[in-house]
Amino acid sequence: MFLRYKKLDLPTADTALPGRLISMPVADRHEVLGTPLEGPWPAGYEVAVFGMGCFWGVERIFWRLPGVHSTSAGYAGGFTANPTYEEVCSGSTGHNEVVQVVYDPSRIGYEQLLKAFWENHDPTQGMRQGNDVGTQYRSAIYTTTEAQAETARASLAAFQPVVSKARLGEITTEIKPLTRYYYAEDYHQQYLAPTKNPNGYCNHGPNGLTCPTGVAKVAE
Repeated sequence: MFLRYKKLDLPTADTALPGRLISMPVADRHEVLGTPLEGPWPAGYEVAVFGMGCFWGVERIFWRLPGVHSTSAGYAGGFTANPTYEEVCSGSTGHNEVVQVVYDPSRIGYEQLLKAFWENHDPTQGMRQGNDVGTQYRSAIYTTTEAQAETARASLAAFQPVVSKARLGEITTEIKPLTRYYYAEDYHQQYLAPTKNPNGYCNHGPNGLTCPTGVAKVAE
């Protein structure tokens, strides 16, 4: 029987690809929202970063939420500077496919973003998401503030009993502070926008589970 090998072990800082100094060029405006794709962001707005598998469908989930100012597809969680898509998919950068979400906390809270995160993928699959296998598809929450980290950990604790009741096993989502976010190639940005790929497909959507909200009181 022939088996195709897929790298499922993360590299170390010493073994990861070195990368490059030049950042990935992207469009000025969001294809759907019409807002800037890169900062600086309006005063008071916050940034969240999520990995849920293929970033095409993930980005669409978040740009549809009221209160979200901008989204983009990118890479985080690894070591290689300014990686390419091919490098990330090789498993030699340590990164996974993620989406950056810029939001107005007066209109949508971080807990609501977490609810969309938990309810639209399977967070128990380790280095895969469905038929997509590889380190770049792992479930992850990269936090940008300590308040986000506290809320993310509380939401995982609250969601685990729901997942266990559904007999899906232990959540494997990694929760870590964001070290660096790198924009993906321009053709990945808003890939499923009606003006780009109206018939495009990416299998993200409701998983049938409900995440409790209001799970953590974070100090102001």
